[in-house]
Amino acid sequence: MKTKLQKILINKALITITCLISSFFLNGQVSLTEQEWVLPTYLPGPPDKNPVFFKGESYQGASRYVYPYALNDVISTEKTDKAWKALILENEFIKLCVTPEIGGKLYYATDKTNNYNFVYKNNVVKPSNIGMLGAWVSGGIEWCVLHHHRASTFLPVDYSTRENPDGSKSIIIGETEPRHRMRWTIAITMFPGRSFFEAEVKIHNPTPFTHSFLYWANVAAHTNENYQVIFPPSVTVATYHAKNSFTWWPISTEIYNGQDFTRGVDISWWKNVTSSNSFFAHDLREDFMGGYDHGREAGTVHIGDHNIVKGAKLWEWGSGPRGQATEARLTENDGPYVEIMTGAFSDNQPDYSWIRPGEVKTFKQYWYPVKDIGGFKNANLDGALNLEKRDKNSVFLGFHSTRPLEKVKIILKKNNDIILEKQASISPEKAFTATLKIGTPFEITELEAEIINPETGKLIISYKPELIDRPDSLPETVKRPPSPDKIQNIEELYLTGRRIEQFYNPTLNAMDYYNEVLKRDPGDIRTNTAVGNFYLKNGNYTSARSYFARAVKRLTRDYTRPDDCEPLYLQGITLKALELYDEAVDTLYRATWDHAWHSPAFYELAGISCIKGDFLKALYEINESLASNARNNSAISLKASIQRRLGDFDGALKTLNDLPVKDPLDYRTINEYYLILRESGEKAKA
Repeated sequence: MKTKLQKILINKALITITCLISSFFLNGQVSLTEQEWVLPTYLPGPPDKNPVFFKGESYQGASRYVYPYALNDVISTEKTDKAWKALILENEFIKLCVTPEIGGKLYYATDKTNNYNFVYKNNVVKPSNIGMLGAWVSGGIEWCVLHHHRASTFLPVDYSTRENPDGSKSIIIGETEPRHRMRWTIAITMFPGRSFFEAEVKIHNPTPFTHSFLYWANVAAHTNENYQVIFPPSVTVATYHAKNSFTWWPISTEIYNGQDFTRGVDISWWKNVTSSNSFFAHDLREDFMGGYDHGREAGTVHIGDHNIVKGAKLWEWGSGPRGQATEARLTENDGPYVEIMTGAFSDNQPDYSWIRPGEVKTFKQYWYPVKDIGGFKNANLDGALNLEKRDKNSVFLGFHSTRPLEKVKIILKKNNDIILEKQASISPEKAFTATLKIGTPFEITELEAEIINPETGKLIISYKPELIDRPDSLPETVKRPPSPDKIQNIEELYLTGRRIEQFYNPTLNAMDYYNEVLKRDPGDIRTNTAVGNFYLKNGNYTSARSYFARAVKRLTRDYTRPDDCEPLYLQGITLKALELYDEAVDTLYRATWDHAWHSPAFYELAGISCIKGDFLKALYEINESLASNARNNSAISLKASIQRRLGDFDGALKTLNDLPVKDPLDYRTINEYYLILRESGEKAKA
């Protein structure tokens, strides 16, 4: 039993700790901690030991490939407490949690100013058989890389943490996935004094092959009858998966994906869509999207360059009984959710883009909470702005900022005449709002709002409503291609086969279309290249070589120097695989004459020179590869390896530079760093 003195001392200690924590965040610092988080969990059983090969099944519109993963579709009905590893980032405004053992999911994000989870927080780990491998859990942000609901969504991923020179801190997650052997990393960063967090995504193809991939950040948000999903005002059309159905947005007047909206339904509101459905924004032209709970007066904003982050999607189970019954299988007390997804290099599912050998694609996304402004019509990294006509003679203006702003100038104009000008101090804790009476009836398009930094005169954000020029008709839907014998044009036959490959179509075979081309024209360059590539990826090098030879023969007829050297490049790596190194070198050098294949061809040449033990030549070749693709980690690491073999340890360390810090999950680079230190006599550092 504690004495009175002990209680006093404990209370003082608690007060001191509380004050220190408060002082830490008041000073605008970011904390990063690793801890155990005990959650009620329904654990999956042991995965199936038997490999599950492709059986022609569809998953999210693409082929369902389970192997080389194990099927994990047996889930316990018994709930148990399990301690999960939790990585916590926190500053004075927001707090987020990443769970590396649950696919690297950003498990929740909370606005500390009002305790609103602007990214859905599921307080139970309750998998359901929704994933490609089976077990899948709702909530948070699921990183769908390479394929939608990627295979490892409920498997552990690699992670690291980093403190940055500007005071921000990062959690880095990623993996090298076994199906395509491609790498991805996502650095989740929180900044002092800002209410947004950043996700910097890096997708790297270290293989010698071209692959197709998609990327979507699957963001869950708590929903109810007051929740509205917000696409930019210019979005007038939404589409379904595979673009096989279109409807007007936000007021649908169509039968869309089997649901009858012909009476005119505002489908941006969760309550109005009673069954499960997807709505992809068609032709996104702005850098923001999100959602808003009009009951809680709180919401979520996403920011990303729409030229790259081209996808915006609403998915919902539906507000009706069937949808709610489904959601009950995924949580216990946390209620329904919507998914406000954002895609990069993709605006639909399935919708795949190409990534070339050695290519690296990077982009950034941001999320932040918003409150008290009734929604938003424009948003950027500084904040979100709303301007709404409330009745025929009044207007509402609201601005929520992502950082403290002192005495910003707020201007509202009507037909270029200033009708409101005032200064206000705004922060993530306190938004600016005003409702103005305007003497005479007006149109919202007559107004314009501006928020200006008075010190610099720089425009922080603005919004001027415009009349939306809606198309006369909805876009044409995508149709299933006809059978090969029904397609008259050889080019269309080839492109159909290529699209089937690109989208991993589960019910059509690209080879049927390629074979029809070759039946009509056995020497077709593109099709011979595609068929050869198919055999090359499957390890049938002899067949691959014969198809590439046909393509090269026509391509170089009459001693022509080709303008597209892909067949030469692929023939070169085929010859390398057959250990016909002299022929491979001759062929790959011809491929280097084409800038598109300069870097990957020289990378393969450097590898052959290393096999032959000619490291000086290899150094020249890897430098050439890096000259046209300096972002390829594989080439950087290979150059450092070559320099190490030549005894140039200082040069090797200089080549790696800070790559192990920038990409701490690239274990080849880290291993090379270790080897350089060990072989240079720096065993203690190694």
